[in-house]
Amino acid sequence: MDWLYSVILGIVEGLTEFLPVSSTGHLIVAGDLLRVPWQKNVLDTFEVVIQGGAILAVVVYYWRDLVRQASTINKDAGVQRLWLGIVVACIPAVILGALFGSKIKALLFTPTVVAWALIVGGVLMYLIEMRPRPATTHKLESISLPQAITVGLVQCLALLWPGFSRSASSILGGMLTGLDRPTATKFSFYLGIPVLGGATLLDFVKHKDDLGTAGLTNVGIGFVVSFIVAYFVIGWLLRFVSTHDFKGFAVYRIIIGVVILVLIYSGVISNLNRA
Repeated sequence: MDWLYSVILGIVEGLTEFLPVSSTGHLIVAGDLLRVPWQKNVLDTFEVVIQGGAILAVVVYYWRDLVRQASTINKDAGVQRLWLGIVVACIPAVILGALFGSKIKALLFTPTVVAWALIVGGVLMYLIEMRPRPATTHKLESISLPQAITVGLVQCLALLWPGFSRSASSILGGMLTGLDRPTATKFSFYLGIPVLGGATLLDFVKHKDDLGTAGLTNVGIGFVVSFIVAYFVIGWLLRFVSTHDFKGFAVYRIIIGVVILVLIYSGVISNLNRA
């Protein structure tokens, strides 16, 4: 059955990493519902590696843009501004992760915390969409440094509150600063490359010995499935946000948060700390 766990968790990761619904929250709940028989440290490391598959999907999806930016960054002020903004936006998360990451995992990685993060985040998302701010920025290269800093600060909500969603916080942060919905979404994808890539690499180096227990074949299955699903989700989401708002995601978050609470109190899902 291990290969089936790998496929299901890979699908969950690929589907939810870049949607504003929290991949961490969904993986915590999915792991509990599936009763995955791996030890906690093995499951944690497995999830880190398959997250790498989703990150690779972003790099492949934007490969041409990234190559073009790399070749023109020394003379293109817009590209310089974009990547300076990405670096600056990463700093708050890096600092908070270094200072409080272990404590947050020890205290807050529970289905109940995730459920309330989904509900509260969904309510906030719906309220923001009810009164959207006029968009003033319509392309990545036009994002200002103050806008990038604001996105980086709002993104920290996902780190401080597991289940809030990095994608949701960064996209909403971008919209609040004047980015249109497609630009905010694309900036969130770009921001995920160093933020998630760095976290994945660090966790992998620290816990790579655990991968053998899960089975390298199973790890590979999860990675590939996550990559494939995430690649198609990226394209779909960009098309979706060009003509739709995020109210549907907000309603989904509220409903799934309530369902998780019901499953916890009915004993179907345990409320043990995953960390």
